[in-house]
Amino acid sequence: MKKERYLSIIGIDEVGRGPLAGPVAVGAVKLEKEWIRSKTKEGWFDGLRDSKKLSPKAREEWVVKIKQAQKEGWLDFAVAFVSSGVVDKKGLSYALRTALAHALQAVEESPRGGRWTTDEVKVLLDGGLHAPMHYKNQTTIIKGDEKEVSIALASIVAKVARDKRMVSLAKKFPQYGFEQHKGYGTRTHYDAIKKYGITLHHRKSFLKGF
Repeated sequence: MKKERYLSIIGIDEVGRGPLAGPVAVGAVKLEKEWIRSKTKEGWFDGLRDSKKLSPKAREEWVVKIKQAQKEGWLDFAVAFVSSGVVDKKGLSYALRTALAHALQAVEESPRGGRWTTDEVKVLLDGGLHAPMHYKNQTTIIKGDEKEVSIALASIVAKVARDKRMVSLAKKFPQYGFEQHKGYGTRTHYDAIKKYGITLHHRKSFLKGF
């Protein structure tokens, strides 16, 4: 299929590959191709960056814009989570593949997204990610979150959603400081683990010495 026949592009990115606690998250953002051109000319994507290069406030502002675009009907998105327990039992690669498949399915089945087939979309994925094989038109791009607007948007929605999940966990387990480090292996986090042990939300396979 020629590139010009694609009706939509779906960007995919993951968040939470490395933390000691919390789920992995995969974001999927579907953009209508005809709107990408017009919105680019309007400057809608100006200032867009990989989520890691944006402040928390800027990420939240982008999510507001993304949700408004979803209401307008030219963008759709979904974020899927897979728990730390699955990471321990099945491995990180399995957890990421599962979350990715669920995020794509959620966009595919969304009533906002309209009717389409996998042949009508181009899936762009960051890093070493790959979509299920029935998405024949897919490309994995190294540092894709710096090169493709759809992947950058996916990184933002995944990051914001996962951060909110960790803030919620912090209310249940305030001694770990999840709201600050989001489950990553900071000194404060390691100190808390040494003092209080691990929770059901910690990845035991990442903490074999504890």
